[in-house]
Amino acid sequence: MVVVIAGLYLGRQVLIPFSLAVVLAFLLTPVVEAVQKLHLGRVPAVLVVLLLVFTVIGSVGWVVTGQLMDIVEQFPNYKSNIHDKIESLRVPNGSRLRNATNTVAELSAELSEASEAAVAKSSGKAAPRRPIPVQVTQPAANAPEYLREVIGPLTGVLETSAVVIVFTLFILVKREDLRNRVIRLAGQNQLTTVTQALDDASRRLSRYLLFQFLVNATYGTIFGLGVLWIGVPHALLWGVLGGLLRFVPYIGTPIAAAFPVGMALAVFPGWQRAVLVLCLFVVLEVVVANVIEPWLYGSHTGVSALAILVAAVFWSILWGPVGLILSTPLTVCLILMGRYVPQLAFLEVLLGDEPVLSIEAHLYQRLLALDQEEATEIANRYLQTHPLGDFYDSVLIPTLAMAEQDRHLESLEPRTATFIAESLRELVEELDERYATEAVLFDPAENNESGRNDDNDHENKDDENEEDHAEVGRFASLGLRVVCIPAGDEADEIAAIMAERLIRRAGGDARHLSIKTRANLVNDLATEIPSQVAVISALPPFAAGQARSLCRVLRTRYPALRIVIGLWGVETVAKAQERLGSGCSDLVATSLRQTVELLGDLTVSTAVIRATGHLASIDSPALARGD
Repeated sequence: MVVVIAGLYLGRQVLIPFSLAVVLAFLLTPVVEAVQKLHLGRVPAVLVVLLLVFTVIGSVGWVVTGQLMDIVEQFPNYKSNIHDKIESLRVPNGSRLRNATNTVAELSAELSEASEAAVAKSSGKAAPRRPIPVQVTQPAANAPEYLREVIGPLTGVLETSAVVIVFTLFILVKREDLRNRVIRLAGQNQLTTVTQALDDASRRLSRYLLFQFLVNATYGTIFGLGVLWIGVPHALLWGVLGGLLRFVPYIGTPIAAAFPVGMALAVFPGWQRAVLVLCLFVVLEVVVANVIEPWLYGSHTGVSALAILVAAVFWSILWGPVGLILSTPLTVCLILMGRYVPQLAFLEVLLGDEPVLSIEAHLYQRLLALDQEEATEIANRYLQTHPLGDFYDSVLIPTLAMAEQDRHLESLEPRTATFIAESLRELVEELDERYATEAVLFDPAENNESGRNDDNDHENKDDENEEDHAEVGRFASLGLRVVCIPAGDEADEIAAIMAERLIRRAGGDARHLSIKTRANLVNDLATEIPSQVAVISALPPFAAGQARSLCRVLRTRYPALRIVIGLWGVETVAKAQERLGSGCSDLVATSLRQTVELLGDLTVSTAVIRATGHLASIDSPALARGD
């Protein structure tokens, strides 16, 4: 890393124009392709686009430079107005703060004189006299010297601009050849990865840079017209400055607004014009940042806010003002490298704005930190866009599984394990009360068949919603009695509570057994809970054996009891059945969704038995998917 940073710094004279040329190439590629559609070749199209772009840039730059020089010439005329503004801000004479300031200044002057006198006395010399300023008149410079003085400071800018134009020309003309060479450098076995990376980079950067240029150019135009309407001189200069400085993250727009505000303070008496310019800036920035940019490109570039700030500081230290402007595009390139190069994956984690922790890992981490408040906030954010059943299946059960695994590995302190269990139990109780009137238990979109067309998704979802509500109504009318039994420990009991609450929502008469009640299950199950179905709640990794043993006990003592084993979090029903073995349970589920669906089919089966005396075959979507 040190070598790379040193190379970026030492090679900045070549890398800066090359980076500018690459950014310009990404920005101008869509324009060149549009011009090529007018039956022009690649080279003529590139030359036309570059000629137009740099002609516009040169013309605007010439006018802006003239206005800037005019401000420098006219600045002495604003001296009296600026002096009046400063005087109005000064602390009035006679105030306590002004008296204290004067006293400190007088004491400082006396101490300075006493110190100089003491040094002169000790050395036997007279006190030093203050130098008399002398003004030296320079002879008038001739034309070549004057031209050298004017153009000299711009030599570096002109050289860099010439190199950027040459680089941009060759990149636009030979972009396919350059792409193929990059792919060849990566190797023949990396064609897929490199192609995806290049397509992603070109699509994201081209789209982002084009939209950002359009937004900033529009912003600068409106800002310049607004300043012109207010009456501040040199509106073109302030509009161009506002559009350019918007490319600088965070600090660019305030700096762009500060210049015309200062100009209004210097030119006009009073504060009215300066306040109007400031209000114009605030309104424009709020509208563009919160409405226009989110509408055009999602208000983000895939880079986190902190990474943008750090990148701006880093690249500005390495490459100066140009690095500040290029910081965001360069950081986007680094994130893409981290996404497609495994050895650089840390770049995407450090710089990207995508969540690096899954929702269940984030929830478990906050519980490990004993932060129940933030854990509840994570749950609430998820429930804003997902039903309660999906939250149980996708978040709470995986969180319980991680806690169980750590507890069996003895990596959890007993106090932390107790806190996690109590917090999750309280969360289930709180959410059950808060969402007591929620009609949809699970998101129907998750059951869409993969072969359906996208155009029919909306219609299919509506049909499935109707089927789900019909299922709930049918389930409620028959009143199936269900008991949810934990297979082993407290985590199994919390999952059993979730199953019980969802079965109740679906219309069943459900209850759950606590761990203490389950201990007496062998003695008196029939009088304790006269149920038709038992759902055994088992949470891996070590509950499969306990669930199998409990199932055999129930099967031996209560042959008429229908038994469903919920082995939560296992990938497929086939794997769950393989771990549990055969000949024990009637049905196996791996999620709460499947459990509710299977119980709905058992309800149909029970109704058929009552009506015909024969057991109906079970044909459910869950069994169809889980074989």
